Amino acid sequence: MATAYQNLSDYNPASVPSAKEMKFGIVVSEWNKKITGALLQGAIETLKKHDALDENILIKTVPGSFELTFGANQLLEYTDVDAVIALGCVIQGDTPHFDYVCSGVTQGLTQMNIESDVPVIFGLLTTLTMQQAEDRAGGKLGNKGDECAITAIKMIDYSWSLKK
Repeated sequence: MATAYQNLSDYNPASVPSAKEMKFGIVVSEWNKKITGALLQGAIETLKKHDALDENILIKTVPGSFELTFGANQLLEYTDVDAVIALGCVIQGDTPHFDYVCSGVTQGLTQMNIESDVPVIFGLLTTLTMQQAEDRAGGKLGNKGDECAITAIKMIDYSWSLKK
């Protein structure tokens, strides 16, 4: 569904399980730091709102959005997190670089979801303008970081329910 039809931060808190026992890995791109910092802040605040403990939130940075796949894969391989949230922002420019980065990250994170028992949450903003990114990083359309945190909690709960 297009973000224009639903605020990214709008959800029913009662529909979200407690995150008290859950461990989260967040890999965040340093590129477009104003945007990715806001996404990270939204994710952390939302996780804590649903009882996630500080010591159960591991944050790692990578230089750019393309490196999110490596960062997420390393979290899967070398930590005991229950979900990985990948946060980044790519804004279209004058060259096809945008297409390659967006496609590569999408394919990489999707492949991890297929191959791993740990959910990897797609938090890459792919916008045409800086204004669109700002609107989705705590602006008039909410915060994609909030949405990713809720998705991570729900996917962990889903995964755990199947393993009972």
